[in-house]
Formats: sequence, structure tokens, C-alpha cells
Amino acid sequence: MERRRAINLLLVVAMIVAMAGVLKFGLADRLTPVGRAANGTQIEAPTLEWLGWSHFRVTTSTGKVILFNPFITGNADASVKLEDITKADIILVPNGHRDEQGDAVAIAQKTGAKLVAGGFELGSWFIQKGVPPAQVVRSNPGNWHDFGGIIVRVVNSVHGSGLPEPTIENPYGGPAAGFFVTLENGYTIYHAGSTAATMDMQLWGAMFKPDLAILPLNGDRDPLDVGQMVKLLLTNNPNLTRVIPHHQRVEPPAGATTIAQMESAIRSVAGSGVSVLRLQRGQALPLMKGNGFSVPGL
Repeated sequence: MERRRAINLLLVVAMIVAMAGVLKFGLADRLTPVGRAANGTQIEAPTLEWLGWSHFRVTTSTGKVILFNPFITGNADASVKLEDITKADIILVPNGHRDEQGDAVAIAQKTGAKLVAGGFELGSWFIQKGVPPAQVVRSNPGNWHDFGGIIVRVVNSVHGSGLPEPTIENPYGGPAAGFFVTLENGYTIYHAGSTAATMDMQLWGAMFKPDLAILPLNGDRDPLDVGQMVKLLLTNNPNLTRVIPHHQRVEPPAGATTIAQMESAIRSVAGSGVSVLRLQRGQALPLMKGNGFSVPGL
């Protein structure tokens, strides 16, 4: 009898320890920039946060902050206020549309961040709007830029680049763009901007081998268009395992293309090897290469 009680007590203790482990490691890995290697040790990881619409923030393992499309003012789904953004090292703006560039000028002026414009003319417009020339990187598709070990590659986008306040000197934003960003740990993110699918993605998949693709899912986007993007990005690229939609409202209006439709199209066109993530605003997603790291629930 005593032996049976001892065994039952050990089983209860084991269950409590196991539950504590799930709470400690499972939830922490979802919400904090700490990963878990195959041997169980903790690893500091870069993180990605969705801040609403197409605005994303990456915090690298060295503490650098990268902002994509910092659309805050006028964004009904923004999870932060402009005054909440106190640090930025690199701001990436793919085209001149108001919801793409957002508050890039104000944030660059406040933080001293490098502001990378997908088109040369857009960069010139940013300078006209008061961003110090030394901070503006006037780029074009085909260029790459090294920011202390963070590599930003500029690629073309099948989209427009109209400006909200065109000037005589800069009446248009030049070519629209997307960005491949390779972090210090080798993890590569593709933020596609607002592009439609293009066969160029087949080339980029083979060349840059992104681990994560942030793809447009505005309300009238054909889900098959996104499915083809994923198929093309998988060309000679075993790394791509995750897709995140952008240009997606927190509560999409009736009739808008849904994440479920996007997911179904990707599965039918590209197979089941790529997961579509449904991030909550402000949730920190660790970004690490290799099979020894996972994020429970995602």
C-alpha cells in the first residue's frame, strides 16, 4: 500500500512539473524573443511583430529595430501610437502610397533611422519632406544595402507608387518595390509590398531563399494570386515554411478575401509544407533557422 501511494505521489509530481514546463516554455516561446534549441538551452532570437495593416517591426538579436510600412496615423488597426515608436534603425518603404509610407518621415526625423525608399524618386520626395539626406537611401530594384550585417535587397513590385502630395520636382514615387531582409543570424524575410504575383519570384526564391514571406491580402486580392507567389518562392528553396498576410484588417469587411481562402489556395497550388500564421497584434514571433526551434501554437 505504501509503495502504491509513493508511486501515485511521484506521478502527481511528474504531472505538475510537466504542466509547469508547458507554461514556462510554451507560452514564453510564443511571446518573448527566446527560443529553445534541440538540447534544451535558451537562445536569443530576433522577433517579428505585426502592428496592424502592413506595419511590421523586427527587433534583431543585436537590438536593431527594422520597421516595414510604418502606417500608424489614420490606421484604424494600429496597435501602437506614433509616440510609442522611440527607436528605429532602418525603415523600409516599398512605394509612395499613404498606407505604405505612413509615418516614415516623422519616425525617421525622431529616431535618426536610415530610410530606404524602394524607388529613387520616392527617396528624393522624402528629402523634400524634411528627412535629412544622410538618412535617406534612394534605392531601386536590383540594389542591395548592408546595414552592419543586416542585408536589405530591393526587388520590383507589380504595383504603383503614387504620392499623396506630389511635387513639381517629384510628381511620382518611381518604381514600386519589395524587400528581402537577411538578419545577422541568416534568417531571411520577404516583405512583398503590394505586388501581384510575378514570375520573378521564382528567381528570388532560388537566389535569396526566404524563410518567411509577408504577402499582400487586401480585401479584393485573388487568393490564387497569393498561392502562386508561394509556389514560385519555393523554387529551389527548402527554407520557406511560413507565410504571414498583410494588408489584412483585424475585422475584414463582408466579402473581403479571408486568410482561410488564402490558406486553401496555397495548399492547392503549393502543397501543405507552408503554414499561414495568424499573428495577434503585438505578439512577438521568434525568427530562427533550423529544425531545433519551434513556436508552440503557431
